Amino acid sequence: MRNSRQQFGEKGESIAVKQLKKEGYKILERNYRNKLGEIDIIARDGEVITFIEVKARKSEKFGTPRHAVTPAKQKKISMVALSYLKEKNQFGKRARFDVVTINSQSSNSTVSVIKNAFDLART
Repeated sequence: MRNSRQQFGEKGESIAVKQLKKEGYKILERNYRNKLGEIDIIARDGEVITFIEVKARKSEKFGTPRHAVTPAKQKKISMVALSYLKEKNQFGKRARFDVVTINSQSSNSTVSVIKNAFDLART
């Protein structure tokens, strides 16, 4: 059984998928995991493979959702993304990192898709 935090995260990812589809993204993977970590959503936006981190917040007590994607998190997502591209034989394809923020402070959520939210973080 999922705890309330996990349920909130899953709901946030479902909201994000709905918004991404509305904006024309084709969802390739959800919760992609390998030995290096996890990427919430992998999608195609036109010809670009997009690695998407979803951040949902009920309040900004601990900062905005966008600021929750720290440099350390960016590095981890970058490593997983490179591994994914290698596994799927997609090196040479255009790729980018997007962030979907969901602010659920009021009764209805505010959803934003931030394209090119960060660059590939190298070690």
